[in-house]
Amino acid sequence: MATINQLPSGKWQAKIRRDGVASSKTFMGRADAEAWARRQESEIERGIWRDNTEAERTTLAEALERYEHEVSASKRGKVQESSVIGLLLDSRLAKLTLARIRSADVSALVDDWRAVGYAPATITRRIAILSHVFQTAARSWGMESLSNPVKLVKLPPLRNARERRVTDAEIEAICEATRSPVLPYMIRLAVETAMRRGEIVAIRWSDVHLARRVLHIPQTKNGYPRDVPLSSRALAVLEELKAERDEKRRHRVVPIGKGKAEDDRLFSVRNDVVTQAFERAVVRARSIYEAKCEEEGLRIDAGHLVGLRFHDLRHEATSRLAGPLSVHELAKVTGHRDLRMLMRYYHPSAEDLAAKLG
Repeated sequence: MATINQLPSGKWQAKIRRDGVASSKTFMGRADAEAWARRQESEIERGIWRDNTEAERTTLAEALERYEHEVSASKRGKVQESSVIGLLLDSRLAKLTLARIRSADVSALVDDWRAVGYAPATITRRIAILSHVFQTAARSWGMESLSNPVKLVKLPPLRNARERRVTDAEIEAICEATRSPVLPYMIRLAVETAMRRGEIVAIRWSDVHLARRVLHIPQTKNGYPRDVPLSSRALAVLEELKAERDEKRRHRVVPIGKGKAEDDRLFSVRNDVVTQAFERAVVRARSIYEAKCEEEGLRIDAGHLVGLRFHDLRHEATSRLAGPLSVHELAKVTGHRDLRMLMRYYHPSAEDLAAKLG
């Protein structure tokens, strides 16, 4: 049976002892203590009671740190996941125990992110990690009774299809404005091949086949390797990089601490460094553009060099390749498994289709 006692602190403690089960919990008010005791006794009577002690004393911060060490560390995307975990550790939920976090708390966090302007896909990816923390705690950390509050949270609809096209003038301006010696090469490869940022960063010379005009990607976002055909311009970029590499090797200019595996990479940079360099280059290019317009008395285009992300280069490349390639051919280049994702790049007019019919 349950006993409810008021503690010297003024709080109320509920204790239950029934059918060999003993449990207790402290509350601010008597009504909450009585309600908890009734729920516990009902679960014991129905045979569905589970010990929730561990979830009630483990904070989200502790769970996140354990998750990062035991789960994230073995993932390919551990760097990105670690960044999300850092954001969650800074949230107001971090100090709460897992058992105390409710769907309303998670919904409030989602609302905060939406108010700041984060894209729906970004929010969804973050919440997916939080959800997996709760799943892992319930399945692997002895917290079987822990419910997942994320399941009842309504997430923003995914409408992330960007129509932002990148002009040749913008590409040239960014390449000229950057202070990174490798970013211009990466930008041009992205525009010519539709490769993702992470795929470009991971390129190794052993996967580059200049004679065949093919670049092999052994690991991709969707887990399937693919061969990327190289246009003449993409080939020229790689040949220029190879010439620079050969010149350095002749003079034995090898960075200290770099081994053979590191030397095999085209670009010895991290994903986040590429993003930061690109964003800085866009800002710098915009400033140069505005100064030039003011100096020459030209009207400033409000959208020129504004709101650009490195991933927009993949979208631009896909848009350009959709012209000469069929949707199935395009999928071979971009690595899309779902052809529906590519259909938005195809808008043939009736005249274009008539010309193809002959």
